[in-house]
Amino acid sequence: MLTVSNYHYIREDFTTKYPSIFGVTPVMFKKQLLLLKDKADFVSAMDLINNGDEILNSKNNYYFITFDDGLKEQYQFALPILDELQIPAVLFANSRNHEDKKVSTVHKIHLVRSIIAPSDFLKLLANQNNGIAISNSDYDKAKNCYVYDDQETALLKYWLNFKMNFSALEEIIKAIFDNYFDEHTVLEELYLSENEIVQLSKKGFLGSHTHNHYPTALLSEKEMEFELKNSKLFFEKLTNTAINMVAYPYGTPDSCTTQVAEIAKRVGYKYGFTTTRGVNTLENNLLLLNRYDCNELSGGKNYKNG
Repeated sequence: MLTVSNYHYIREDFTTKYPSIFGVTPVMFKKQLLLLKDKADFVSAMDLINNGDEILNSKNNYYFITFDDGLKEQYQFALPILDELQIPAVLFANSRNHEDKKVSTVHKIHLVRSIIAPSDFLKLLANQNNGIAISNSDYDKAKNCYVYDDQETALLKYWLNFKMNFSALEEIIKAIFDNYFDEHTVLEELYLSENEIVQLSKKGFLGSHTHNHYPTALLSEKEMEFELKNSKLFFEKLTNTAINMVAYPYGTPDSCTTQVAEIAKRVGYKYGFTTTRGVNTLENNLLLLNRYDCNELSGGKNYKNG
């Protein structure tokens, strides 16, 4: 069986005016890897490609380390630790940041949220979106998606990620973001460089996180195929290596369905990863594998069983 641990931000300091950017420090990251290393062996992307059935069918547990969003800090802080401990991983990147030279809206949101209170942010959205109609089911879904956030923050994140029209959301967030940040500077500082992407691909550490970082299942079928295929082709052309794995943005049942998995398989992916919690066996759809947030595993701040 296979347990997948997922990370995003890794940096020395997460201090912001309002909590919005969370992750692990390099010290925490190394400590967790050492704890996991005592429990089971780690596998690489190539191990899964070549021996996936054997790994998933095994009674022994194996760990697989992943990072989403293709951030420069992952290369700067996580990769040296992974190399030191001889642990493989895959970093999933979005092609939009490199092909279109644009900061993903999700990261614009993170940065804006770091300087604007959740209540004020919701008011800004309501003012620019002719109000916000919130149902009881929205509250429930928000809390289920963002179990570690307070209600107001969870609702804000759910509304931003799942309820707003993408085009309208991007326009609203861009207007707010441009008042506080320079996009070119953020682009250069936040994301992997193309050379770093090439180096990762040579190690077998590169995967696709789609093109735009949209919740894929909420798109039309044509848009789904573009998101999955364009990113794959872009990184394959850039690195001259095959991209066999995709991690779906957000990764919830709302954002990655069996239809998304079917399209991912059709365009050439062999493995796809969600954020549904759980271990993986041969009974799982290989294009809809489960992943734990790193905080839910041994050494993580929300780990309950050890």
